[in-house]
Amino acid sequence: MIWPFKPRYRKQIAHIEITGAIAGDTRKRVLEALKTVEERKFPALLLRIDSPGGTVGDSQEIYSALKRLGEKVKIVASFGNISASGGVYVGMGAEYIVANPGTITGSIGVIIRGNNLERLLEKVGVSFKVIKSGPYKDILSFDRELTPPEQQILQDLIDTSYQQFIETVAFARKLPIEQVKSFADGRVFTGQQALELGLVDRLGTQEDARRHTAELAGLDPEKTELCTLEKPKPFLNRVLGSSLDTSGLSAYKSWLEFELSASGLPLWLYRP
Repeated sequence: MIWPFKPRYRKQIAHIEITGAIAGDTRKRVLEALKTVEERKFPALLLRIDSPGGTVGDSQEIYSALKRLGEKVKIVASFGNISASGGVYVGMGAEYIVANPGTITGSIGVIIRGNNLERLLEKVGVSFKVIKSGPYKDILSFDRELTPPEQQILQDLIDTSYQQFIETVAFARKLPIEQVKSFADGRVFTGQQALELGLVDRLGTQEDARRHTAELAGLDPEKTELCTLEKPKPFLNRVLGSSLDTSGLSAYKSWLEFELSASGLPLWLYRP
């Protein structure tokens, strides 16, 4: 027997938000949400990105999952206040991209950073004795300067990651690689400039993106609702609400944790 009514998910647009630096926790949450979109057979997905980017591997995994899902579901990305570097890379997984005129985007490039505390350690009388299996095992150690061979190793790593980035942008946006290279030098630009460069498809708000997503999926843009897929909040937060709001402190803590965990890793990250 064929049931005459579509499940309610078939008449809704799935909605996933990517906010803050992209790292392991973000990847896990987004991949779980994308799996839910596929299982519930949503006809479309609106991906809201408000992120300066993050780690290379996590950004790549989200992008790859979006490309796979895009074979079954219409996907539109909406760039918020900032969608830069890894945020751009993730957005390349969408079929259509909408940005605000003033969105900060771009910053296509790679950065790796270590901290050299050698002079400070000397002042306080601290030194390290290192036993290593090879000359580069302690590359980017914070207690000494990089050697020229180490700088070349890291530069080669950065160049390879950068090539992967520009090739993905060129493929997703149907642009020649040399054209992408002309603006993929780490600079940031507005959503309006991104439109002129071919990085996004149109200017508009998240609501504009929702309406276009509905149209792509053959749904009524006036009536189609968003179904936001997000990680459930802890029980006390749900019960007490804003009385436990420590968003500012939480954001600072999350950023500090990201900085510590990502030290020495190649990043697709905009650092203002």
